Amino acid sequence: MAQDFNRSALTVSHNRACYTGQRLTRIPQGLIKIVGVNCISLDLSYNELTSISGLKECLCLEELILDNNKLYDLITLPVMDALTTISLNNNKLIDIDLALEKISSCCPKVKHVSLLGNPGYPDQLTDPVNNDDADYDRYRLYAIHILPESLRFLDFRPITPLERKDANNRGRFMRTIKLSILPSPSAPALQSRYLRGNSNSWGFFNENPGGFDDERLEERKDNYSPLPSTTRSPNDHKGAYGKCRYRYSGKNSEGNRFIINSDL
Repeated sequence: MAQDFNRSALTVSHNRACYTGQRLTRIPQGLIKIVGVNCISLDLSYNELTSISGLKECLCLEELILDNNKLYDLITLPVMDALTTISLNNNKLIDIDLALEKISSCCPKVKHVSLLGNPGYPDQLTDPVNNDDADYDRYRLYAIHILPESLRFLDFRPITPLERKDANNRGRFMRTIKLSILPSPSAPALQSRYLRGNSNSWGFFNENPGGFDDERLEERKDNYSPLPSTTRSPNDHKGAYGKCRYRYSGKNSEGNRFIINSDL
């Protein structure tokens, strides 16, 4: 049977396998057969993986390195009861919260998780406009809360006892819901907001014919005037009068300190 991968690029030693930089989009079945079910470490970095469903046969896998691939989500991540380390740096993950929930449900013994460099990751270095230190702190608290209690290391920092305590108290409230604009399905429709939640998405579209379309905006531009839209007749006025409750003496005024004797 013909091999479905480059056998010479595969390195296997002591149940640890490495197959990097080969532009894989899916994990070859032939590779899994050679690596074997007893493999405890697998490095598939610097490929172009969009699916990892082929890992379902790696029942003993403890360490999984998938850095620098093209994973947009973790829907294809199988249940891996023995996995303790998963590294997903520099992929295409947009919904980090959903990725954390998937890792939590599929990897109950995970100790080390790293998601650096993904589009949805709150990294101030790669996106200083939209992210700051507070965003990352919220992300850490939510991640510690949602991931299994076995977690010991998140990204580049270990989990401290204070972080664990803080995550237990308020981590469930730290999830960030971001607003973004969806591509318009039709030119006249003006979309307003888009909220992405746990596993569902809600889109709010302004399809009301009376809404602000381009023609109405142009019409408003042409007819714009800074003056009030209505006027009143000279006799239509309102005012008020009354007796002053005090006599102004000006003793508290400081204007006279700028006037010298020669000015008088």
